[in-house]
Amino acid sequence: MKEFTLRERMTMARQTMPEQPPGERRANFSEVNLGFTAGLAVLEAQRCLMCSRTVCIDGCPVGVQITEFIDLVAEGDFDGAAKVIKRDNSLPAICGRVCPQEDQCEGACVLARKGRPIAIGALERFVADYERLNGLMTAEPPSVRSGKAVAIVGSGPAGLACATDLAKQGHDVTVFEALHALGGVLTYGIPEFRLPKEIVQAEVAQLEKLGVAFVTNAVIGMIDTLDDLLGEEGFDAVFVGVGAGLPRFPNIPGENLIGVYSANEFLTRVNLMKAYRPDSETPVYDVAGKRVAVFGGGNTAMDASRTALRLGAEKVAIVYRRSEEEMPARNEEIVHAHHEGVEFQMLTNPVEFLGDDEGFLTEMRLQAMELGESDDSGRRRPVPIAGSEWTEGVDMAVVAIGNSPNPLLPKTAADLEQTTRGTLVADDETGRTTKEGVFAGGDIVTGGATVILAMGAGRRAAASIDDYLRGGVWESKPAGVPV
Repeated sequence: MKEFTLRERMTMARQTMPEQPPGERRANFSEVNLGFTAGLAVLEAQRCLMCSRTVCIDGCPVGVQITEFIDLVAEGDFDGAAKVIKRDNSLPAICGRVCPQEDQCEGACVLARKGRPIAIGALERFVADYERLNGLMTAEPPSVRSGKAVAIVGSGPAGLACATDLAKQGHDVTVFEALHALGGVLTYGIPEFRLPKEIVQAEVAQLEKLGVAFVTNAVIGMIDTLDDLLGEEGFDAVFVGVGAGLPRFPNIPGENLIGVYSANEFLTRVNLMKAYRPDSETPVYDVAGKRVAVFGGGNTAMDASRTALRLGAEKVAIVYRRSEEEMPARNEEIVHAHHEGVEFQMLTNPVEFLGDDEGFLTEMRLQAMELGESDDSGRRRPVPIAGSEWTEGVDMAVVAIGNSPNPLLPKTAADLEQTTRGTLVADDETGRTTKEGVFAGGDIVTGGATVILAMGAGRRAAASIDDYLRGGVWESKPAGVPV
């Protein structure tokens, strides 16, 4: 294998991941990105400068030893690289596909200054896929058991990360999931063309080999309360990682018309219930040949718009109240949406949905916006332009402007303190809530965020739970979270 000099590595081009052509992929739900070949992975890994100060690791919310695994990829030891990643990240095939590396590890890469950061996410995905496809995934419960039991509420990324670490520490772990399929937002929220569900199932299967038990169709807050889990059910601690799955609406007239969906409902029907199949028992509104508007600028809006295209919509438009530069979606998702034919209608906001006498959506009234001063997010605030309203025809509207925590579980625990945003009050570092024995992390604490940030919270909580179960002192008031 050729050894490259530092100068050569600094000038090598970043390898591009192969993908389905836009004209083909917009007609199917198969994965868009096809992954690196072994040759591309080795070549990309050889670009790494192996910096003495590993700022890329500082940018990873779960602390993956990035330079160590990339060095192994460069040597062709893909199995060894996968094992290095899995010391800190139990869901590498997932994170390699959906995490915003450009804002985290890759954003911190020294080569990012020249616009060519190491493709850390693509390399992570490659070695995780290599391990799975070659039957090299291994997991077994630790021989020494603690005798302690932990309930995990929610099987999304925070819950799965927490469960993994606790199982490795010898605790008995049971994960309760409200839906009939495991994975949380990984399963119901992210489309097949971005994250194949077989990937989620394979990584969940590893947790089962570790000894983690899973219970589906279990809505905690209805079948059992937190007090029930800590009492008659016999659990010594509980981790709450139920995410933020309550959709927000713009609160404008016409939201109840037939054809107006939340992105949660739309994507859940398609992703989890396979509503695109002719025999589906929960079909979505037939959009074949129709006009679809998706409101929002995040990854969920991109997912919904690209899904609508695959369902046969004639026209799909992203309607967003800021400019494209302010969109919070990953750049890759925005580029893919453009290439697939999604239209972008920027600086536009809905003010009313209009329908016919039978209650079906037929039109939307829109208003032009302009950018004013910056708000708390650091982006310029959208300001309505007086007298700029107009009406356009539309057959389906998908609202993807964010989510709030579901209040069901907190309502059954009066001593579980919430913030004014409906999130749970929990310590940033330990996940400890105001209720003894109960920890929380992920979107239920932070509001909507990323998969890897939720996993980081789950791992920190797992360390704190382990300390608590082994004789740690409970702190009555969590710190670091504003109410």
